[in-house]
Amino acid sequence: MTQNAAASLSDNPASAAQETPLPAVRVPMLDHEQQLVAYELLLQPGGIDDDAAMHRLVSTIIDGSINQLTRGNQVFIRLPRDLLIHQAEFIRRQSHVGLVVHADDADDEALLECLEQLAQRGCALLFDLGGQLPPKSSDMPAERLLAIAQFARIDIRKMDPATLGEQCRQLHGCNLKVVAGHVDDHAAYHHCTELPFAAFQGRYLLLPEKVDVPVLSANRLSVLRLLRALQEEKAGPVELGQIIRDDALLSYKLLGCVNSAYFALPCRIKSVEQAAIFFGMSRMRNWIATLTLSGMSDRPPELLRAALIRAQMCEQLAQGMPQAQREMAFTVGLFSLLDSLMCVPMDFVLKQLPLDPEISEALLERSGPFAALLQQVLRWETGDMRAGKDVQSQQIRRMATAYLNAARWADHVYTFAEQQTV
Repeated sequence: MTQNAAASLSDNPASAAQETPLPAVRVPMLDHEQQLVAYELLLQPGGIDDDAAMHRLVSTIIDGSINQLTRGNQVFIRLPRDLLIHQAEFIRRQSHVGLVVHADDADDEALLECLEQLAQRGCALLFDLGGQLPPKSSDMPAERLLAIAQFARIDIRKMDPATLGEQCRQLHGCNLKVVAGHVDDHAAYHHCTELPFAAFQGRYLLLPEKVDVPVLSANRLSVLRLLRALQEEKAGPVELGQIIRDDALLSYKLLGCVNSAYFALPCRIKSVEQAAIFFGMSRMRNWIATLTLSGMSDRPPELLRAALIRAQMCEQLAQGMPQAQREMAFTVGLFSLLDSLMCVPMDFVLKQLPLDPEISEALLERSGPFAALLQQVLRWETGDMRAGKDVQSQQIRRMATAYLNAARWADHVYTFAEQQTV
């Protein structure tokens, strides 16, 4: 019973791998408060079959299953011309689905008219300018496209600071919500926050800020002490319950999560000690660590979700390993963003935790038995995994299934982690 129950915590028993999984990753756009504005859904290039994947994407829009990945938030997608025109009526019915458009789309009159009709009926358009300047009045088709867009995105890598500021202010003056694209470090992010950008998108979110002297706030010290206790304690369920006995909210979140309908347990778990007996000590330590990190209200929610997705993906990809190593793989994924979550260097924070050497090696040196798993997850996350010499189509399908399951799992867990009252 315990082994089956442990599996139910890792995988939703109601969800099976889809026959044609969507090889997608969701990329958040965040506002100045680091709250979600929208997702962009990107398909892995050269993944399974590009044409089939696009039709699969449209199917998820039509049947509403795209909500499993976006939680009903605004999402932007880029569709091929013919598919967009043929499926425009179905896309129009999904108010939270927007379209990414490029300047070249303005050269196609039929497509431009279709986009205008969609915009009139409430479909949000994001004009991706890349590194190009906004169209001038002499470029009438592109001007028409800009006039119906609600969002405009600039690739900040392709403009010097002065030009970037000028173009951002110009687009903002046209009543557009301007998105800073490819914000890939914190220096660029801080520069962009001084401009009238409405949202920011890029790798900066997952990277730690450089600090001269690592300092942990009282809140983060408290989190770290609990993580240390979880790693040090090798005792039984009673001792595990004692570790969090003074944190009623954490216990409440944990029991609420494991007893939720998502996992469909055969009986109700009434205590942390009972949960530890039922699921096993290692898994419960991972779960308490998950909820502890996810409850850090001073960190961006999407950063916390990313850590949960990495953890779950690593564990799923470790299916062929012994159970103990699968649970260690989960820790590798979860702790891979510990430096960003704690705002200190990775080597500094790991010195505070008595981790197994294999975990530390993966996090610090990208070596050891878990390094390849973590690298696969990072490649998927950045859209850098494509079928070819070193990646088979079967692996793409496996990664797609792992990502979709992990995103749903992470979103579910986070609904419990963000609760603030008992």
